[in-house]
Amino acid sequence: VMTKAIEDNCRKMNLQMTEVFQTKILQIYEMMIVRHGFMIVGEPFGGKTSAYRVLAGALSDLHEQGLMDENKVVITVINPKAITMGQLYGRFDPVSHEWSDGVLAVSYRAFASSKTVDRKWLVFDGPVDAIWIENMNTVLDDNKKLCLMSGEIIQLANTTNLIFEPMDLEVASPATVSRCGMIYMEPHMLGWRPLMLSWLNTLPEAMTQAIQDQLQALFDRYVPCTLQFVRKGGIKE
Repeated sequence: VMTKAIEDNCRKMNLQMTEVFQTKILQIYEMMIVRHGFMIVGEPFGGKTSAYRVLAGALSDLHEQGLMDENKVVITVINPKAITMGQLYGRFDPVSHEWSDGVLAVSYRAFASSKTVDRKWLVFDGPVDAIWIENMNTVLDDNKKLCLMSGEIIQLANTTNLIFEPMDLEVASPATVSRCGMIYMEPHMLGWRPLMLSWLNTLPEAMTQAIQDQLQALFDRYVPCTLQFVRKGGIKE
């Protein structure tokens, strides 16, 4: 049932459901059930964002059909490195000494106080580093509490998951990594063919099937040997 829902959503989003992509989506689902905090790690074009979006769509479809006792998904995406620590968690005003909540604190509190049974995903789409992630360690623990500098402690709801989407874990501390589940999605596992097939689907109607077949044949003929030349010929990609 889940595989059928994933396939339907891949078709809707013009994505190719390769075996690897399907396996990774199911891994995310299984990890989400076991851990409330996990990381989807990999270089760009590995399909990280598409994977969790397809899964969210699949779970929402299953909820509408009343299957697998699933609920629809609400997603909030934050780039933690696009804003300062004060804007992320909250800060005291240096003049008036009033506390103002940060983006994460507001989103976190909204999810924690929500009474709905929907799945809630807080996605951190950006690099993981010791500066901001260390404050998340209490959240990633089993007690799931966010402790703010104002003294407020917010308890995470059981329906919420924290999803981190970094490119690598070079500067992540062992304390954080040990608290998170890990899913690796590398571009070489997906390959270039799914991108080409999705692009062919976006071509205008004037490009007939015969032209598309010819284009695909040219891609299949030249791209693999060109990539091999680039990789093996001592040329930097």
